[in-house]
Amino acid sequence: MRKTIFGTLLIINTVSIALVFFVSSLWPLVLITLLLLGLAIYDSQQRKHAILRNFPLLGRARWLIESMRPFIQQYILETDTGGAPISRMFRNIAYQRAKNSRDTIPFGTQVDTYQSGYEWIGHSLSALNVNDIDASPRVTIGSKHCKQPYSASILNISAMSFGSLSKPALLALNKGAKLGGFYHNTGEGGVSPYHLEHGADVVWQIGTGYFGCRDEHGNFDADKFTQQASHPNIKMIEIKLSQGAKPGHGGILPANKNTQEIADIRGVKVGTQVDSPPSHSAFKTPLELIQFIQQLRELSGYKPVGIKLALGRRSEFMAICKAMVELNITPDFITVDGGEGGTGAAPLEYSNSIGSPLREALAFVDDCLVGFGLREDIKIIASGKIISGFHLVKNLALGADICNSARGMMLALGCVQSLSCNTNECPTGVATQDPSLYAGLVPENKAVRVFQFHKKTVHATSDIVSSAGLASPCELNRTHIFRRVNQQSVKRYDELFEHMQIGGFLSGDIATKYQIDFDEASAHSFAPAKTLTTINQETKSLCDNNA
Repeated sequence: MRKTIFGTLLIINTVSIALVFFVSSLWPLVLITLLLLGLAIYDSQQRKHAILRNFPLLGRARWLIESMRPFIQQYILETDTGGAPISRMFRNIAYQRAKNSRDTIPFGTQVDTYQSGYEWIGHSLSALNVNDIDASPRVTIGSKHCKQPYSASILNISAMSFGSLSKPALLALNKGAKLGGFYHNTGEGGVSPYHLEHGADVVWQIGTGYFGCRDEHGNFDADKFTQQASHPNIKMIEIKLSQGAKPGHGGILPANKNTQEIADIRGVKVGTQVDSPPSHSAFKTPLELIQFIQQLRELSGYKPVGIKLALGRRSEFMAICKAMVELNITPDFITVDGGEGGTGAAPLEYSNSIGSPLREALAFVDDCLVGFGLREDIKIIASGKIISGFHLVKNLALGADICNSARGMMLALGCVQSLSCNTNECPTGVATQDPSLYAGLVPENKAVRVFQFHKKTVHATSDIVSSAGLASPCELNRTHIFRRVNQQSVKRYDELFEHMQIGGFLSGDIATKYQIDFDEASAHSFAPAKTLTTINQETKSLCDNNA
């Protein structure tokens, strides 16, 4: 077959060349044919791709079709409830609200309400008028250790670094946050001028690379931290322990996104892939982590300081709680990132299979803080695929005080989910450092869209809350949300995630499901203690013998 195809191409070219002597007007066709013939000969001789070697020229159609596949699937094939990571239904609602256009739907839901996993909130016969409740609910963050508490919106911009996002994207987000009175998290890439340009409230995230507060060896630099943390726009400090996109891995900045400007901000070498270490060098134990939190609080002038983590081994979080109790020091907030999170470059296995999903992680963190008697001092922030008002309501009911959104804000900027965040080829200019691409993103216009998306999503949240007969989102709890477990059973959140007894872990009233995690947890080490020590020793011995 391959010889037949190649022979046919050769005959076509021969005939074309002959015709040129008789019809001079056909020379463009001859030129094109000669080019195709040359390409076919090259394909037949190269040794890298078997398909091209066996089917010269025609085999290239595979790459063409493959490159068009995401667009064909998204714009032609997928349904409103289909599409991943974000379905078309939720992409549409983000676009509509960002553009301040109609955001209602006709003819009833397209969601299968009898499918396992379907969730809803129970409305009340004593529902309130949404105009009678707070239209812009806020939550104060700042424990007894804090001297500069911060009043936060219930929806904010989640961590996205300069490098992950473009300069115009950050400018638009920052201005949108300023217009709407909500905060802008810097991501672990450090505080760039674009996070400060329009004067929005900023949460400075510090990751394992200590970008913006690192010495020449990549270790934490207290003097640089103090200088940056004193900026009036920086309202809170967030220590990133892990993130939902790649928990236990550390952030990744591809080399083609590491421009000179970004390298200067981060304090790294330009044009290189920047892999943040998987763990912190400033502390090694839960006790040292809590002491580091207190150190940053003092260096920042007692601004709120918190931690962000994707929940991994549950005993490690309990170990942190035990350290809080032992030292009588707490963070001001804890951001819980779902294992399904992530907007940038991440290995497939980490995005798909590492880290607890947000709902289970959020419930566990809330239960632990309640069980150790710490919940009143610590606010919980939920982060992970939060697009709609009901997404906020579910997380607030499960234990969060406020929520962060990354992909929702990106959609408001104009992201079309081209799935090219890790290639530096984002067609909308959101997640790229290519000037020819981000030139199309006009910050002044997109800032208004970010503002409108936030405003209408918060309003939708308040609308749902009022329908449940509640005067404020802070009144939501696990009794309000229902989930279809299977075709025969529906359960409330408080049945799926049972409420924890306040101070139960301190009094010895420990539920069976938490006992093994509690026994493994030690304030002096992140490594599991007691019950697994013997197992780990046996496993290590077996590995040594196999080696």
